Amino acid sequence: MPSIDSAHILILSTDGYERSELRVPLDELRKRGANVKIASIKENSIKSWDKTDWGDSVGVDLLAKDVDVGQFDALVLPGGQINPDKLRIDGDAMRVVREFLSSGKIVAAICHAPWLLIEADALRGRQATSYRSIRTDVENAGATWQDEMVVTDQGIITSRSPDDLPAFVDKIVEEIREGRHERRVA
Repeated sequence: MPSIDSAHILILSTDGYERSELRVPLDELRKRGANVKIASIKENSIKSWDKTDWGDSVGVDLLAKDVDVGQFDALVLPGGQINPDKLRIDGDAMRVVREFLSSGKIVAAICHAPWLLIEADALRGRQATSYRSIRTDVENAGATWQDEMVVTDQGIITSRSPDDLPAFVDKIVEEIREGRHERRVA
């Protein structure tokens, strides 16, 4: 089983990500020894949304179009309303999401980020959670929505909100230790 201190994790995001939903996994996973990179659909840096206004920025390590999924063990998708809405209409971002899903590697989405899983048609017949305002979207995509901090179904991790970040990060670490998951096609 892989360990977190040898894991290579990709965070896929763009402008408008919920600040804590990128920063907490980035910092916590690095603290635990993981090599964490940030990919985006734009170069240089991306700006966060921090509760009610624009927040700080984080540097981008590589563009989504250049991501080689084979170099990573897991994908983390931060939420916020703006970030996943921009990513789900971008072909390069969705290629990354779909390739991670088909690889059986860990995919973790929090808050509004399950929109990306919906766009990839990855939730049909699965258990999932999300921010409550997109519950109907998740259910209409064929998932059974659960009001839980973290829901995992064959290596696809979903979580509700920034309040659930400690459990979300712990579940990412646990699932990385378990390794790849054979997934049925949705």
